[in-house]
Amino acid sequence: MNSGSDVIHEYCEQHTSPQSELLTEIERATHLKTTQPRMLSGHLQGRFLSMISKMQRPESILEIGTFTGYASLCMAEGLAPDGALHTLEVNEELEPMIQNFWAQSPYRDQLHLHITDAKTFIEKESGPWDLVFMDAAKKEYPLYFDLLQDKVPSGGLIIADNVLWSGKVTDPNAKDASTEALRVYAQIVQDHPDWENVMVPLRDGLLMARKR
Repeated sequence: MNSGSDVIHEYCEQHTSPQSELLTEIERATHLKTTQPRMLSGHLQGRFLSMISKMQRPESILEIGTFTGYASLCMAEGLAPDGALHTLEVNEELEPMIQNFWAQSPYRDQLHLHITDAKTFIEKESGPWDLVFMDAAKKEYPLYFDLLQDKVPSGGLIIADNVLWSGKVTDPNAKDASTEALRVYAQIVQDHPDWENVMVPLRDGLLMARKR
């Protein structure tokens, strides 16, 4: 971000509802204990995800890429009373940290962590998933969408994070696998007749797709 963008971001955060003390604690611990704290959704994006979930009131949420569990808790705020959030993570070393924080949450009984490969889990579980948040291997986004689209009901949402990839998606000289996959994913969603979509330049970009 340039300095102007930093000022805008700070202004947006100042006019966004505050995050809970638990989320603040997760954010602090993520910066202290992980090597890539920028992967955390953070205050502004976290409140955005919470707002979307609260408007939708999903019975079932699938999150692909848990990291330290921050976004999970944000989306859980909108779960229906008997709803459940299932989240997938491949780094088993993060599990103790995630579970420790979740144990302090009022949504702890609705949260289910799976240390597993996303492709295997999606193929095995039939859903349906009212809300999907993808924030894992960018190269796999087109595959995840292909596997998920029949498991999301009409009115359901798939939200993909990092779709701007630090602006590399608009750089014709950027041809690495993740950048190319994100371009492909964006075009697949854009062209699909069963989905309507909007790309939001929030942090590193969110692509929201709603099934018609």
